[in-house]
Amino acid sequence: MRPISFQIEKEFPGTLARAGILKTPHGDIQTPAFISVATKATIKGVSSEQFSDLGVQGIIANTYHLYLVPGEKIVEKAGGVGKFMHFDGPVMTDSGGFQVFSLGAGFGKKLSKFLPEQESAEDAVSIWSEEVASQHGKLAIVDEEGVSFTSHLDGSLHRFTPERSIEIQHALGADIIYAFDECTAPTADHAYQKEAMDRTHEWAKRSLAAHRRNIEKNNSQGIYGIVQGGRFEDLRIKSAREIASMDFDGFGIGGSFSKFDILGILDKVNRELPKEKPRHLLGIGEPEDIFIGVEAGIDTFDCVLPTRNGRTGGIYTEQGKIQLPNAEYKEDLQPLDPQCTCHVCKNFSRAYISHLFRAKEMLGPILASEHNIYFLANLTKRIRNSLLEGTFLQFRDTFLHSYKV
Repeated sequence: MRPISFQIEKEFPGTLARAGILKTPHGDIQTPAFISVATKATIKGVSSEQFSDLGVQGIIANTYHLYLVPGEKIVEKAGGVGKFMHFDGPVMTDSGGFQVFSLGAGFGKKLSKFLPEQESAEDAVSIWSEEVASQHGKLAIVDEEGVSFTSHLDGSLHRFTPERSIEIQHALGADIIYAFDECTAPTADHAYQKEAMDRTHEWAKRSLAAHRRNIEKNNSQGIYGIVQGGRFEDLRIKSAREIASMDFDGFGIGGSFSKFDILGILDKVNRELPKEKPRHLLGIGEPEDIFIGVEAGIDTFDCVLPTRNGRTGGIYTEQGKIQLPNAEYKEDLQPLDPQCTCHVCKNFSRAYISHLFRAKEMLGPILASEHNIYFLANLTKRIRNSLLEGTFLQFRDTFLHSYKV
């Protein structure tokens, strides 16, 4: 019996949305669910003791970063990522594939997994340059076998292949691991997206074979394949069909999109994937994105923005995002979000936390991050309830009417 299974509890008519239960060796995840990002075996600024109160059902850690520091052997000796960070719930680890993007094409660029409407491929990114190649820690070179890269910490040279990525993830011990993939820049043209997609498919086969060969890990860890193809619909559909034909336990939707056509692409991708297996949207999870993803059949999400925004005073509220350090909140004595029931909103005012930011007190970013994590975890819980109750579309429309992007 596979260590990962997925049970659909209820589907919402006219959409691909569904409520389900993702079963893992370290517990169940009630879906749809927001998976908090614990890049280096920590959700930045948040103690694992707080996870339960904040609604954290599962986390996703970063293979590349944990490989560099402290090293997968130390994490393995500690009993895996979960025990290492004192978290007994479900854990995912990514493959390190996103670093191919961020250390190569995307290094030092203001790029994300979404393509801004006004940005063109010509002026957005340089895929390779002598300047980048000559700088330590700023180089990733992709070939058919894998990727060679220099550490952003000390400039040392390293090599990831599908087999090596799986070996590291086996040592990290997560419940769900991911096949090694190449995540392209959203500005990459069709020809390069196809080349990267084909390479990702070959790496998926090798990743899956490497995982299945290890009987012990095959019995204790599930593996997801990743759909690529960028913002091009034909490539996404082709990739989904190819990855679906492989014996993965679930699927990640990776890479880059135009935010304006993500729904159309996700809907078509998920129609190609086996209905009975879980689907995860990698690195995308703003409130408006979650509604789009759920409607298109996504079960779990992850995103760094709750804590990244929190560290700079960006706060999620039912009325949209606010920037707490702004002068308008200096004397605002209401909670961060008057409709929120997290411990931060129950106990602290906007004025107080705004003061913490202006005074450069570390508690400010901590409280803001905790609220943001709770907000997204609770939002997906409310979406799940609306699916079970048959009121998803009404809840979506009501929420998005008030939420100002």
